[in-house]
Amino acid sequence: MNTEAHRQLANDIWSICNLLRGPYKRNEYRKVILPLTVLRRFDCLLAPTKAKALTTFNEYKGKPESIIRSVMQSATGYPFYNLSKLELRPSEKGINSLLDDPSNFAPNLNSYINGYSPNIRAIFERFKFGEQIERMSEKNLLFKVVQKFATFDLSFSGLSADQAAMQMGYVFEELIRIGAEQSNEEAGEHFTPREVIKLMVNLLLSPEQDLRRSHVVKTIYDPACGTGGMLSVAEKYLRDLNSEANPLLYGQDWNDEAWAVCRSDMLIKGEDADNIAMGDTFTKDAHARDEQGQKRRFDYMLANPPFGVEWKQQRYIEHERDSLGYNGRFGAGTLRINDGALLFLQHMIDKMQRAEEGGSRIGIVFNGSPLFTGDAGGGESEIRRWIIENDWLEAVVGLA
Repeated sequence: MNTEAHRQLANDIWSICNLLRGPYKRNEYRKVILPLTVLRRFDCLLAPTKAKALTTFNEYKGKPESIIRSVMQSATGYPFYNLSKLELRPSEKGINSLLDDPSNFAPNLNSYINGYSPNIRAIFERFKFGEQIERMSEKNLLFKVVQKFATFDLSFSGLSADQAAMQMGYVFEELIRIGAEQSNEEAGEHFTPREVIKLMVNLLLSPEQDLRRSHVVKTIYDPACGTGGMLSVAEKYLRDLNSEANPLLYGQDWNDEAWAVCRSDMLIKGEDADNIAMGDTFTKDAHARDEQGQKRRFDYMLANPPFGVEWKQQRYIEHERDSLGYNGRFGAGTLRINDGALLFLQHMIDKMQRAEEGGSRIGIVFNGSPLFTGDAGGGESEIRRWIIENDWLEAVVGLA
């Protein structure tokens, strides 16, 4: 499937928005389209093992969640499962389809979603999709919208699992892009133009000499990952350069919808979605320590942190600064409260690999350059001096 085919499928899916016109505004379409795309994709993946999954669960029912998750992954082939007897596909013989009962569609759809494993239910809770089910049901749209979604075969049959995941990932990323463009008043919070991301990734990775090594493992981190665009583009760069590369993706975001989209994208592409954490990066750093309790460091880091946004964690951040100094993230100082972008840079610098371990490279987007501008009394000057004296600044690229 080429780029044009990906876009066509994404446009076909997005055309379902025609059914939403009136009750929904353009900037709200993604609240329906993205969760239902995820739901349909997961349903397609689990359909071949549906009977086996139900039998397996009945055998292990009552066991600890860790055991259930392990045996269910063996049964389905994926790190998630669904225990509902219903399926989200067109009616046919031998299929207990949700579409068979239009009069009870809303409660049945909620029951079907609640039949998923906890990791998938958490995504739909953050999507707040229950609210959209109720809203569409009230406007007599729900059955028609889901019926249309059920016509899309998102299994990509005929391809290997890895190839299908890659193709679905491209389609989903295109849907994310369309949704962001139609939500202009919020796009800057969750979405960075692909051209900007590609430039960042090229600047970050092109000088690296070891990326072609067989089965090279690289860790990539975005502390304000939004819907995951930077992680996805960096991963694609590495895999296009070296098909045997193993990029490990990590991220964190505090926006519910953005986190749900990013985590869904990781699951769709077969990545470890548990590495995408929910929460405030400053007050609860989900990637502070690795599985061995050691300080976690990353090979590559990139971010487009929110700018012009007040950092409301002042008390917490200043406590870390005063109590830990340079052993913490903010020893170089803090800055005026109406823009926390430089705090993200300090957070990323704190996670750099030691020089003797190969070091790290960081790419970050700023609105203007706080490395050269800003109120000297707001803390920027101390942070600038700290960065430059440590010879961490390699280049500043201005975009018109």
